[in-house]
Amino acid sequence: MDTYGVGDIGYGFIGKVHTYAHQTMRYYYEPVPLRTRLVGVCTSRRATADAAKEHGGFDFATDDPAEILTREDIRIVHICTPNDSHARLVMEALRAGKAVYCDKPLCLSAAEAVEIVAALEHHPVPNQMTFHNRFVPATLRAQQLMASGALGRIFHYRAQYLHAGYIDPERPMSWRMDLERSGGGALYDLGSHVIDLMRWLAGEIRSVRAELPTLITSRPVAKGSAERRVVKVDDIALLSVRTDEAYGLIEASRLATGANDALRFEIHGENGALRFDSEEPSWLHHYDGRRPSGDLGGDVGYTKIECVQRYPAPASWPGPKFAPGWLRFHVACLHEFLSSIAEGRQAEPSLLEGARTQMVLQAALDSAAAGGNEVEVAQAGVALS
Repeated sequence: MDTYGVGDIGYGFIGKVHTYAHQTMRYYYEPVPLRTRLVGVCTSRRATADAAKEHGGFDFATDDPAEILTREDIRIVHICTPNDSHARLVMEALRAGKAVYCDKPLCLSAAEAVEIVAALEHHPVPNQMTFHNRFVPATLRAQQLMASGALGRIFHYRAQYLHAGYIDPERPMSWRMDLERSGGGALYDLGSHVIDLMRWLAGEIRSVRAELPTLITSRPVAKGSAERRVVKVDDIALLSVRTDEAYGLIEASRLATGANDALRFEIHGENGALRFDSEEPSWLHHYDGRRPSGDLGGDVGYTKIECVQRYPAPASWPGPKFAPGWLRFHVACLHEFLSSIAEGRQAEPSLLEGARTQMVLQAALDSAAAGGNEVEVAQAGVALS
């Protein structure tokens, strides 16, 4: 089995998560689909790069992404940087012939997404987005049920991704609150995840009406500073969407008091319904409307499906009976990518899927700018072919 050298560009929170997934893959999957070695890590400053090298166990450190992209012993590149550099780094990695594993969102705009899709046609390298919520056992089971037609025609859904980390008005500015660097607030940070998940489960989103309010309109430029800067990104994203056959409501918030990392959805169809809450990740709730009713209710009601850690083989550790965790979903996401390389197939969700989600994000931005008018996703920026 070949060993693939890995280069990480970015080693903040999510860069550490990607590195952890490589380091622990051999525990969760036996055999591993592909052997990897952590060769290089790049951050914006040499001091932090050197610290990342020691922390993650990389062979070398640099503050120049070109050193990662031009090394012959690096075949897989992780893009874990702030959003504004994603498009440039993805394009450079594609041209260098590297396998690309990119954190969300794919880029900042629909125009950048189309440019990346065009580049993929000329540089068809292995590629994947880290939409890890597709790799929760309960959401995998939900997709299985949806694909089987268990719910029949879908009428509507409601989905939320809620955090509470930005409630304090004294939380200082960061790149996530800088419009030019992030592209958006809760919409890009959390909405990208839940939009991808609902596209996967309930079908392509064709149009969007959106409100993107900013409720905390200024923040300190640094911790404890008296100087404040105007915040131009959304604290809350409220989307009303249409698919080919259904309607949906999508909410993303970084001001959701009482929430930790709460991704929730309900999907309602003519024959049944599904319900999931990431703060109870072991369970998927399924309502089968075809079960017989009768006195005292008969067999009608939600069934609580015990998904826990029932990943398919070769997942082997710690076993199916144990409650899953957030980092485990990232390991499963990376396993899909490594498996796709070993098997010579396209991984899912691909960068194309990231581009399609980007078109929905763009439609939401355009709708909010137009006062909440409905915007067709195909008309948001430049349409994908």
